[in-house]
Amino acid sequence: MKENIFKLSPDQLKEIALDLQKKVETGLNSEKTEIQCIPTYIKPKTLGVEGQATVLDLGGTNYRAAVVSFREGSTDIYPAEGWSKDLSIMKTKGFSAKELFAEQAAFLRDLTLPQKSPIGYCFSYPAECLPDGDAKLLRWTKGVDIQEMIEEPIGKPLRDYLNEKSEVEFTAVKVINDTVASLFAGLSDSSFDAYIGLIVGTGTNMATFIHSDKIGKLDKALNWQGLTPINLESGNFRPPHLTEIDEQVDLASGTQGAQRFEKAVSGMYLGKIFTALFPDDGFEPSFDAKAMTDIINKPDRNKKKHVKAARRIYKRSAKLVAASLAGLVAVMVSHQPEIRKVCLTAEGSLFWSKVKGCKEYNKLVSKHLKNTLENLGHGEVKVKIVEIRNANLIGSAVAALS
Repeated sequence: MKENIFKLSPDQLKEIALDLQKKVETGLNSEKTEIQCIPTYIKPKTLGVEGQATVLDLGGTNYRAAVVSFREGSTDIYPAEGWSKDLSIMKTKGFSAKELFAEQAAFLRDLTLPQKSPIGYCFSYPAECLPDGDAKLLRWTKGVDIQEMIEEPIGKPLRDYLNEKSEVEFTAVKVINDTVASLFAGLSDSSFDAYIGLIVGTGTNMATFIHSDKIGKLDKALNWQGLTPINLESGNFRPPHLTEIDEQVDLASGTQGAQRFEKAVSGMYLGKIFTALFPDDGFEPSFDAKAMTDIINKPDRNKKKHVKAARRIYKRSAKLVAASLAGLVAVMVSHQPEIRKVCLTAEGSLFWSKVKGCKEYNKLVSKHLKNTLENLGHGEVKVKIVEIRNANLIGSAVAALS
């Protein structure tokens, strides 16, 4: 592969940012758009959060539960990293909602729980947030397909099941997306003008706050006012300047046309992009982003063409993420021109991955985000990337207690 088909120029990154900006504005004003911009009807407390919440975190294949306590400005998580369980079984054909609830209830046997507490449920799949703080599943991603749960509430049936099986009482449930949870976790530092939550791991997504008067599709009957958390579902963005290899990966995915941005940048798909380049080189179908970064980190043990391609795919992913962030910042600044300091709470194994021979992912994103913002005429806006341990758990607890 002599030609670098994954190269993106500064002007191309600017075009991608502007395209995302335009599509976010469309998503704020219309339903069923490429970037959905789903409002979350929760006003998170930024100061003075007090109390205990039981937090559930359902990711791609991993499920966690914990009790999060806020007391006098300090945060305590029990167990420290959360009780965890592999839930790859939920990808099994024919797996039912009842079976999922039973798997999720397993923590009841192992954790000491408050006699009474609300639930903060971090749910990492596309869902429409409801005015009561619950959410309705729109569609499954990441290989899950429990059809009976689509278009149904997510939180209440699980809370009812847990109350039926437990001696403690779960008083209420708030369901938020993992990206919104990261967004909420960043609010602990009040020195910023604006906030973004970002996930780049198995999948990818962004979230931020948008003022209600800029969200034309809000139901006027709700009389919802003020800053509104928005889950962009930006993995479904179809950016310009994708390649023929991206087309091949999309056609082989079984979800043709959907999640095109995710298929170009996320951990679930980078390995598929790599193996599509080398179909005759004997790579396993399970080859993923971790395997690809292993090639970057062990150049002496791999063919030069493989190392070079892996680096190019890795760098392009970071550049695409940077361009999408620049586009979102452009939206935010167009609504609030006084924005100067933005806190970006970033989560995900790919975003914080470490590699040899080229800049690490988070540093690549930072560099190209800065350059693209300057190219857009927003060089005065500074974005600080922060890593918050257990952001999902903390942000979900904030939601439960807000």
